[in-house]
Amino acid sequence: MYTGVIAWELSLRETPPFGAGSIEKEWRLLCACTSPTVDSQGIQEILGQGVDWNVFFPLAIEHSVSGLVAGRLQQLNYETVPQDWREKLQSRMRAQHLFTLSMTAELFRILDAFSKSHIETLLVKGPIVSFLAYGDAAMRSYVDLDLLVRHDDILSAAQQMLAIGFEPAFPFAAIRAGKIPGEYLFRRPGTQRIIELHTERSFRYYPVRLPLADFFARQRLVALDGRDVPVLSLEDEFVLNCIHGAKHFWERLMWLADIAAIVSRHPELDWRRAKQNAADVGALRMLYLALQVSENVLGTTVPAELAADVAADALVRSLCLQVARWLPQAGFAPPALWERAGFRVKMRGGGIAGVGYLLRLSLSPTDEDWQKGAEDGRWWLWDALLRPLRLIRKYGQGH
Repeated sequence: MYTGVIAWELSLRETPPFGAGSIEKEWRLLCACTSPTVDSQGIQEILGQGVDWNVFFPLAIEHSVSGLVAGRLQQLNYETVPQDWREKLQSRMRAQHLFTLSMTAELFRILDAFSKSHIETLLVKGPIVSFLAYGDAAMRSYVDLDLLVRHDDILSAAQQMLAIGFEPAFPFAAIRAGKIPGEYLFRRPGTQRIIELHTERSFRYYPVRLPLADFFARQRLVALDGRDVPVLSLEDEFVLNCIHGAKHFWERLMWLADIAAIVSRHPELDWRRAKQNAADVGALRMLYLALQVSENVLGTTVPAELAADVAADALVRSLCLQVARWLPQAGFAPPALWERAGFRVKMRGGGIAGVGYLLRLSLSPTDEDWQKGAEDGRWWLWDALLRPLRLIRKYGQGH
C-alpha cells in the first residue's frame, strides 16, 4: 500500500500529482469531508460548483484521508460523484480494510511473542488513533504499526521479531554497539507489512526523553477486533499525536483530522491532565498549536479549559499562519531550511530551550547518518557532524 505518507519524503520539490494549478475548491471539499462537524449542505454546494476529480482524488490520497472522504460521501449517497470516481474511492476503502485486517493479525502475533518473552509494549498511532478518532481501526490510512518498548528490551524484542518472520532494516550489530536508529524498522518479506519499534531513546522528537515509565504506569487496554491491546492513556496518546504533527510541520490533513475527531468524540478527555502531560515533556506549544489549527481548518472548538492559554500564546497565531500556507500542498511546498529551523525552535517554546531542541535534532544521528560499513562502531561524533550536511542537502536545495 503506497500512500501519501510514504511518498512524503520522495515527493519533496516534485510536481504534485494533483497538479500545480489552483486547488482552492478541492481543498475546501477535502476539509468539509474530514471535519467532525457534518455539513451536508456545504459539501453539496461545493460539489455543485463542479469539482475537478482529477485534482480532488489524488489530493485526498496525498493527505491520507481518502477513507474519511469515502465515508463522508457515502453518507450522502455519493450524490453528484461520478460513477468512476465513486468506484475508485470504494476500491481504496476495500484495500484499506484488507490491509488493516492483515496488520491486526500481525499485531496479535507480536503481542503473543512479546508476552512469552515478558516484553511489555504499547501500541501507538495508526490503528489505535483510527479507533479513538473514528470508532473504526480501518477508517484511517496508515502504513505501519508503531510499538513502544523499553530500550533495555530492544534486543530481545528485535530477536522476537526475527523469530516470527520479520526482517530488520538495520544490522543487529548496531543495537549491540549502542547505536540508535530513527526507528527499529521490520518488514515481513514479500509484503508491505511494516512494524516500527520505538524506545525512549529513538523517539527523538519528544522535547525531552520519552517518559516511558510514566506511559506504562498510565496505560490502559482497548479492545481491537475482540482482543484487549495495551495502549497509552487517552491524554498521553493525544499529546503524542500533537508532537508527531509538529515533527512533520502539520503537512498532512490526516493528522489534523485525527486531532479534531478525538476532541469531538471524547468529551471525557481530561484537558488539565493533557496540559500537565504536555508541560512535563516540553510540548505545551505543540498541544496549543494542534488545537488552534484544527479549529481554524476543521471547525472544532478549542476546549474551554485551555482556550485562555491558547489565546494568550501569541506565537501560536503566527505559527498557524505558517501551517496554513503549506498545509494544502501535502508536503509538496515544504518550508525552507531556515523556516524549518525556526519552527522547531518556536515549537519547543523558543529561547535556550528551543535552540537546544533544534541542536539536539540536528546533531543526533540516525541510521540515515551512519557511515556505511561502520554501523557496528561507535562513530557518534563523526555521524553527528555529518548529519547537518545531509539535512542541508535534503531540505536546503531549491529554497
